[in-house]
Amino acid sequence: MREGYEGTGPGAITPDGCAVGLYERLPAGDEPDVIAAAVPAGAHILELGCGAGRVTRPLLRRGFRVTAVDESQEMLDKTRELVARDGLDADALRTVRGAIETLDLGERFDVVLLGSFLVHAGDVSVRDGMLRVCRQHVAEDGVVLFQREGEDYHDDLPRERVDPAGFVVRIVSAEPVGDGVNRVYAEYEFPDATWTQTFLARPLSKEQFEEALSGAGLRVDRYLTEDRVWVRAVPSA
Repeated sequence: MREGYEGTGPGAITPDGCAVGLYERLPAGDEPDVIAAAVPAGAHILELGCGAGRVTRPLLRRGFRVTAVDESQEMLDKTRELVARDGLDADALRTVRGAIETLDLGERFDVVLLGSFLVHAGDVSVRDGMLRVCRQHVAEDGVVLFQREGEDYHDDLPRERVDPAGFVVRIVSAEPVGDGVNRVYAEYEFPDATWTQTFLARPLSKEQFEEALSGAGLRVDRYLTEDRVWVRAVPSA
């Protein structure tokens, strides 16, 4: 397990505290709709940090091709299992195991997707590596989509949300650990199981986020949602 990261609950836990069984259950919500509205139909999407295919599968249903990357083989195996279970086009999916921040596929994609708040990595070198990988792999006329934390994500804690699917998400605490990084503790309570996840996250203001993108040769094209959580960026140089 990485220092500062931890997970508990049934099933396999990845080095960053993610539980495969939990991510298998989490719904995609409106995220695939936001993505599909922001990119060309039928685009080839490089999805960085696919987990158990929560977003991958809805994108395949919408006719996209997806190269799905994750550092956890258990997550990639689960993605392929669920794609087969759902009767989706397995030929439209490629899975790649590797750390996002050092990925080098030698290819360019119509769309690069960095969701799941990964741009808020606590380690600046990891975040900047992820951004370089986004720039390296996006076509010159392509787009990069980011999912940011809500701008009050670390405030007014604890808080909880009851998901329409019937489980409870609690962000219990976000404790400063130095250098602008918080150690976040979250709980996911289902009727038959409970998972927890502890991870390190660096809050970024809109200005800090845009500055980080600029350093990697990217610029914001537009914010896709009113809360500025979803962002479309393009190469700037």
